[in-house]
Amino acid sequence: MSLPREQRPAAIRAALEAALAPLSLDVRDDSHLHAGHAGARDGRGHFHVRVVSEAFAGLGPLARHRRIYAALGALMQTDIHALSIDARTPEEAGPGQGGG
Repeated sequence: MSLPREQRPAAIRAALEAALAPLSLDVRDDSHLHAGHAGARDGRGHFHVRVVSEAFAGLGPLARHRRIYAALGALMQTDIHALSIDARTPEEAGPGQGGG
């Protein structure tokens, strides 16, 4: 069962915070940009996440994306149609961006 649209960003944030302990996390709902898109017709949303976490250290891009998909679990089936991901370590993010 899907969540009401207005609750989705908070649910995404909570799931990523619990699984990845991010130093920085941005969740953006881009669903309004895809109104009328075939994938949006089922009611699921389009989102962008930027995650800065030590959990990504030593992982390549595909492994980082898999960690995010795993953290989101059922939300990927019930509430998220498309997900744009920017996943970085603190070193990659740099000062002032959640890194050091």
